[in-house]
Amino acid sequence: MSNQRQEAPDRNLALELVRVTEAAAMAAGRWLGKGQRKSGDQAAVEAMRLFFRTIDIDGTVIIGEGEKDKAPMLYNGERVGSGQGPAVDVAVDPVEGTNLLALGRPNAIAVVGLAPTGSMVDPGPSYYMQKLAVPAAAADVIDLDAPVAENLKRTARALEKDVEDLVVFVLDKPRHQELIARIRQAGARIQLHTDGDVAGALMAVDPHSEVDIMMGTGGTPEGVLAACAIRSIGGQMLARIDPQSDLERSNVIEAGIDLKQILSIETLVSSNNTFFAATGLSGGTFLRGVEYSGKGATTHSLVMRGRSGTVRYIRSTHCFEKLSQYSSVAYG
Repeated sequence: MSNQRQEAPDRNLALELVRVTEAAAMAAGRWLGKGQRKSGDQAAVEAMRLFFRTIDIDGTVIIGEGEKDKAPMLYNGERVGSGQGPAVDVAVDPVEGTNLLALGRPNAIAVVGLAPTGSMVDPGPSYYMQKLAVPAAAADVIDLDAPVAENLKRTARALEKDVEDLVVFVLDKPRHQELIARIRQAGARIQLHTDGDVAGALMAVDPHSEVDIMMGTGGTPEGVLAACAIRSIGGQMLARIDPQSDLERSNVIEAGIDLKQILSIETLVSSNNTFFAATGLSGGTFLRGVEYSGKGATTHSLVMRGRSGTVRYIRSTHCFEKLSQYSSVAYG
């Protein structure tokens, strides 16, 4: 028997965060397919803000919905939590995939990530970044500056597949026309998604997913959120700020951000003590959506902790009659 002293387990904040994402999902899920993206997003924001108050953290939103004048969104710099407990950086996306929710399409999620204060990259005025995400087996072989075909070949070899076996997640955007052409020319298969950047990165790093790699330019905030989760799952995501307008480019340069710097999950979130929770809104290949009944709802969530590498899938049943006795969130 070893005499080595074992450290006692501490709080897994992800198990508390899931209440936040569940509340957001149940509130926003009522807007599925109704074509009102702002209404769904607003419902999720209000539920998240209310439930954050129940968590003993001293949190500051680093990845949110912009500056304070854009409230009532959860804005950059907003303080969340009870004010008691550990000081943490907070990344939130009340509805990741607002268009997906509004149009009733798969893979909209409510998502939150935490890390110790000062460990999350602050993206400043950057909205977009180029990303390349792969499972752990291919983490050391990818190169953001390598040709598309070369990264596909290296990834396929690391995963013990042929390039023709690979499935590549790409956002279906005009900016990706050339990327899509190069992937097809290399012989790999493609899943085109209109939105869902965080889900795409997580599907790419999950060895059990049918997606093998994610390529292309997506949201900078979503990149930091995904990095919180990849710290738990394993895998790698390389990224680089990729402005999509002259105004964004000038703002990024003025903020002192290096457009040539390649970021990894270790630089996007410098601590491995991350916490991540996501709850499905519209269903799909990533997480099942909110299932309503006459008296309540069932939610499906993914909960992760970076330090332990623990990944949990949680199915929860909720009774609206009991929830309404102490919660002001409108679920019905």
